[in-house]
Amino acid sequence: MNPLCSRCNRVVYPTEKVNCLDKYWHKGCFSCEVCKMTLNMKNYKGFEKRPYCNAHYPKTSFTSVADTPENLRLKQQSKMQSQVLYKEEFEKNKGRGFSVVADTPELQRIKKTQDQISNIKYHEDFEKSRMGGDGPPQHPHTPQQNTTPAYQPPAASQNYHYEPEPVRQAAAAPPPSSGKRYRAVYDYTAADEDEVSFLDGDLIVDVQQIDEGWMYGRVERTGQQGMLPANYVEAI
Repeated sequence: MNPLCSRCNRVVYPTEKVNCLDKYWHKGCFSCEVCKMTLNMKNYKGFEKRPYCNAHYPKTSFTSVADTPENLRLKQQSKMQSQVLYKEEFEKNKGRGFSVVADTPELQRIKKTQDQISNIKYHEDFEKSRMGGDGPPQHPHTPQQNTTPAYQPPAASQNYHYEPEPVRQAAAAPPPSSGKRYRAVYDYTAADEDEVSFLDGDLIVDVQQIDEGWMYGRVERTGQQGMLPANYVEAI
């Protein structure tokens, strides 16, 4: 059963139904209570389950209270109670030169650190005063002598068999590569296992032409070899 419109009390069919403010309205009946301007779900404002436009939306105002003798008496009584509480707090905290601080874990850590620093300082001062009164005076900034014995080579009389390490000769240069040489003009990343990757400017040696689009060669920089596109390199 179709509901009735809250404005005209006629049947509201689904094609023209507006469900808002817990009521049902025709699209044409959903208007401001004052100026009758047609509203929609974006520009309406509800007050006591009635639609209003922004200009005629009821504004709440505060009620002023007269300063009656009873209100003045209550105001004076509240003020006196506040002064009494202030004096009580002042008497309680009188003579205290510090404020109460909660004993948090962070404050406990700082306090413990300060106690350790104080103990270390106390022991240092005590050792200085004791050494200055009992023992002979010590010259400050006297570098300590290194008591670690320096390394001494074994005597010639000891029978140690010493063999010098053989001097490694520099590796011989690789033999010149045979075949055609090309230079890469673009970067290329291998897309298959039988291809080879190279960078712009790399030398490609031992190049063999496979077909018009592909070659087979070895990248001189990396030593890797495989297939490469012919339009990515140029002959030298």
